[in-house]
Amino acid sequence: MSRIEDEARHLETLDRDLGRFSTLENAAAYAARPMVAPGIALVFILLAGLIAGLTIGLSGNSLIVIIAAVFGAYMALNIGANDVANNMGPAVGANALTMGGAIAIAAIFESAGALIAGGDVVSTIAKGIVAPEAMATPETFMWAMMAALLSSALWVNLATWIGAPVSTTHSVVGGVMGAGIASAGLGVVNWSMMTTIAASWVISPLLGGLIAVAFLWFIKARIIYQPDKIAAARVWVPVLVGIMAGVFSAYLVLKGLKQLIHVSMGVSLLTGLVIGIVTWAVMIPVIRRQSAGLENRNKSLKVLFGIPLIVSAALLSFAHGANDVANAVGPLAAIVATAQSGALTDAVGIPTWVMLIGAFGISFGLFLFGPKLIRMVGNQITKLNPMRAYCVALSAALTVIVASWLGLPVSSTHIAVGGVFGVGFFREWDTERRLRQAREAMPDNPPLPPEERRRRKLVRRSHFLTIIAAWVITVPAAALLSALLFLVIDFIAG
Repeated sequence: MSRIEDEARHLETLDRDLGRFSTLENAAAYAARPMVAPGIALVFILLAGLIAGLTIGLSGNSLIVIIAAVFGAYMALNIGANDVANNMGPAVGANALTMGGAIAIAAIFESAGALIAGGDVVSTIAKGIVAPEAMATPETFMWAMMAALLSSALWVNLATWIGAPVSTTHSVVGGVMGAGIASAGLGVVNWSMMTTIAASWVISPLLGGLIAVAFLWFIKARIIYQPDKIAAARVWVPVLVGIMAGVFSAYLVLKGLKQLIHVSMGVSLLTGLVIGIVTWAVMIPVIRRQSAGLENRNKSLKVLFGIPLIVSAALLSFAHGANDVANAVGPLAAIVATAQSGALTDAVGIPTWVMLIGAFGISFGLFLFGPKLIRMVGNQITKLNPMRAYCVALSAALTVIVASWLGLPVSSTHIAVGGVFGVGFFREWDTERRLRQAREAMPDNPPLPPEERRRRKLVRRSHFLTIIAAWVITVPAAALLSALLFLVIDFIAG
């Protein structure tokens, strides 16, 4: 009997030991999980350097190109982690897309935009910020571009870590400016261009917010606040979808496909008008079928905006990939061209392998690190539903067209986030207005205490202040970091 008891005790001890090993294994897996994404990112960065080395071959400047390719891959990862959230955040926040679906769609369309329409020629000195001929030597120019690339990537990485969507274009501009000043003095910078970029800090979010608010007000007035919401939706949703199709068509022709087909503003607007009218006509029977049997309440309206919102997110991603891939690979392409020719140049063709690094880097960055900023833009600034998210997406495309027509510099990041803020603040104002009307109708009801009024704020002020602060300091922070990095690189190389 005692033998049986001893065996039972041994088995019990063994179970406890196995349980400890299992717990230890789970703990090790949990501890290692945060390292998986950085590990995959590191492998991609090393592969980019390897591809650069194999492509450019052995030459005097091959090491410079390999290091630059590593920096470019790092920047592309950060663009995917930070910038793409502006396109996908509203659709995820409105529950029109799951996080996995958003990442899949964005990865496909970002890569397609970068590879199909990413541009044969890019101004490698960040849109006229500094003049290459002002640099003393081709080597100095390459050091400056490397410092700009690394500093902008580090700044975007920091912004992603603190949860602030920033403009990657402004980060690159700040990096180029700082390296240019450190290498050739204040006179190398095009200060009139810098003034217009500073103006865009105000113009972009204000335009995005105002246009988003205008569409949300229209939807509320014409559909949501109507006695028969479904009947109103049958009239106006086809119109709104037609506007969306027309605006996005003009947006893609003007901005996303400008490297494939060069067209004027008039042609792009006419293209948008035709596609918008056709879409409106097609959507009338579609919306009539979709709305059949729906209850007369706000929740039913969300069904009608789901597909347009997903399509808009995909189109925004395509245009973003077509345009912002240059932020990752423009300086890299400049370094490659200078290293191969030994001469300074204003604009260069981007080799295919460089474009691949940019395209796949953006997709990897989105997949590995993007969910944090997608949640921030989609859920944590203000609550979005398909109607509000639709207004944000539409304002992003429409603002770019208006700004291009007026010749104003704008940031797609600032526009999209400004649209989210605009929708949230408009909801606060509209809620307050209706409460005031209710109190006027029933004057005996006591006013809400200050604590309750603060609790009902629909925009998180902490996120608002963090994002605004990050926007304001992006250019100077990237410039200062770039100047320091250039001095370090120049010292090491010298």
